[in-house]
Amino acid sequence: MVMTFFRKDEEGGLANISQQVTTMLGDARHSFDLAMSAVVSGADPVAVGDEIRATDHRINEAEQDIRRRLLVHASVQGTANIELVLNYLLLSRKIERIGDQAKNILDLADEGVNLVDGPDSDELSTYRDSISSLFGAVSGVLAEPEGDTAEPTRSEGLALASDLEDRLLKLVHSDEPASYAVPRALLFRYLKRTAANLAGIISSVIDPFDQVDYPGGADTDD
Repeated sequence: MVMTFFRKDEEGGLANISQQVTTMLGDARHSFDLAMSAVVSGADPVAVGDEIRATDHRINEAEQDIRRRLLVHASVQGTANIELVLNYLLLSRKIERIGDQAKNILDLADEGVNLVDGPDSDELSTYRDSISSLFGAVSGVLAEPEGDTAEPTRSEGLALASDLEDRLLKLVHSDEPASYAVPRALLFRYLKRTAANLAGIISSVIDPFDQVDYPGGADTDD
């Protein structure tokens, strides 16, 4: 495992990128929490929408900056640290995708989806809390990649993604009316993608590049 991959960079060309991706992840969690508040907690989607979109713009700008800095580093240093460069690219991309899922959840709220009074509101809130906590656990792994929490955190993310996939498929094959099943199926899909990409972040940190998102690594959903 490449547990040394995410150590505080000692190389000038990559200085502070680890802090950038940590900040990106914090922004993605902020967007997720806000978007879910509009769907399962009754928050006004108009009130949170501008903040989510502004945060997503900040995430996108950070990813672009990381790409530029990695390109410069690779141009100067050649292939000496190519795996490090590629893993940073994957890592920042996964965080950007998580931000996209928050926007998808916001889109549900903008279309009038409000599940706060539904019969499964407690369950949906539990999924929200579990994924929000997973953000914190992943951030902890980024801070201390050589600790003993990386594999349990990845397993937690993959288990959540699998559970959400099961919930989605049950709705697909259920006899529930479309007004009940469709918004929940979409929400479960976006939550699954979020959990899978959080697990994929861990894979990007601890797995060799060729194993990320393949057997032996986390299965990331686009």
